[in-house]
Amino acid sequence: MSKFIDNYLSWMELCGRVLGLALLVSYHRCLLDCFFTKPFYKILAKIPLELTDLLETDNELYNSLNWINKNSVNVENLELNFCVTEEVAGEISDFELLPNGKNISVNNENKNRFIELIILWRVERGIRDQLKALLFGLNAVIDQSLLTVFDAEQLEFAISGNIFIDIEDWEKNTVYKGGYRENHVIIRWFWQCVRQMCNADRLKLLQFVTGSASVPFEGFKGLRGSNGVKLFCIERWGNEESLPRAHTCFNRLDLPAYSNKQKMFSKIMLAISESLYYAIE
Repeated sequence: MSKFIDNYLSWMELCGRVLGLALLVSYHRCLLDCFFTKPFYKILAKIPLELTDLLETDNELYNSLNWINKNSVNVENLELNFCVTEEVAGEISDFELLPNGKNISVNNENKNRFIELIILWRVERGIRDQLKALLFGLNAVIDQSLLTVFDAEQLEFAISGNIFIDIEDWEKNTVYKGGYRENHVIIRWFWQCVRQMCNADRLKLLQFVTGSASVPFEGFKGLRGSNGVKLFCIERWGNEESLPRAHTCFNRLDLPAYSNKQKMFSKIMLAISESLYYAIE
């Protein structure tokens, strides 16, 4: 698609700068609502790729390389060399994994190097220039040495947060107002409703109240509002016919005192599914 976009490398450089800014200002509640494959995060942090990284992108190639890696047969019989044929933007061409790679045969001595280069080629296929531009933009904002402290999972969490909800952590880092308290029946029902939800609906609830569909790297204790750290808050409000409402700047859920848990659950699901009723402060 890049060849149809003017100045696409400039756009990729800008994307790199955005990623860098997300890392630098994550303390101020800047999580990106996007997630990438594990190999992408490894490339950002300059972490060597592994054969298992292909499982997310090309299972067939993984099986072929895994066979070469584990079998003791003479690899030369496969008549492979350090050159591959690739199609980029509708054009077919040869790509040499090493200088003069088409004249270098793969054997049992160099097969590990061949596998390493094939993995890198597959991950970067068709986007080598774009990745270089993105990394240039990223490193213009944040020094590469600062990224080496992350592994791929940590880097994903730092950029985009965690999409898997730890209910115990959420409950432990919630405060209550308006007469509600931890052992109030309405609060007990609320957490029972949360446990009844699937993870996707929990994320909708989190986004409804906080504006973000992921959890900060440090967990729910790191939730931030408009003025820094602001824990998730539940406050009593409205009447039994009211829908829950949210104040995203304050991570606050206004929750009516419903007469039963079933009604509470249906009202919460309606609110988070349709996003009908927000309040802004």
